[in-house]
Amino acid sequence: MGSSSHLKRLNMPRTWPLPRKTTVWITRPSPGGHRLEMCMPIGLVLRDVLGISTSMRESKLILSSRKILVDGNIVRDHRRGVGLMDVLTIGDQHYRCVFDHRGRLDYRLIPAKDATWKICRIEGKSTISGGKTQLNLHDGRNILVDDASEHSSGDSLRIKVPSQEIEEHIPLSEGTRCLIIGGTHAGNFADVNEITIKRSSQPNEVQFSDYGTHLRHVFVVANSDLPNLEVSN
Repeated sequence: MGSSSHLKRLNMPRTWPLPRKTTVWITRPSPGGHRLEMCMPIGLVLRDVLGISTSMRESKLILSSRKILVDGNIVRDHRRGVGLMDVLTIGDQHYRCVFDHRGRLDYRLIPAKDATWKICRIEGKSTISGGKTQLNLHDGRNILVDDASEHSSGDSLRIKVPSQEIEEHIPLSEGTRCLIIGGTHAGNFADVNEITIKRSSQPNEVQFSDYGTHLRHVFVVANSDLPNLEVSN
């Protein structure tokens, strides 16, 4: 067995855009807000995806310069996961983590004006003391709001980073543009035709023009200015 900081390369998530038969072990992301298949360690992103470093040692040296930020916060841990919709800043360049057409994580260049915000999906909500509602987001964030009825699981929020100020609430509704983040069509963008809520243990479903998928595989983005955003049936 390997250490808790590694996993076998053959067992790494299919969303990682890396070859499987080059080495035995690969770095595992530190525990954080993103699920394993939805993020990659920043050390691997610098070395194997963006090609900014040639070794993990170089990645660690680059991170020690305190010029690498994720969502506006300085990162020094080479195992820190950079996941879906996160903004990675390297000096004067900015990247957003999205999916490519094959359903793999991709880190695409974005202009500086787009590095000040990100979209987060609401995974759940709960009422805390004082009557306020806490929204639990897909990247591990928790945000307090006053009116619970305005927000539902499956909706998205466009927030400023790193302040977490809400810029826009994007509800999941018919006609809304979504990113598919799981299943056969992962990486596609499509507009919602119908939402089917199941009154049973069966998962809720979302129907698009040519196919449907489980609600958990749908990430609402509306008309946000994401890199290379294309609608796919």
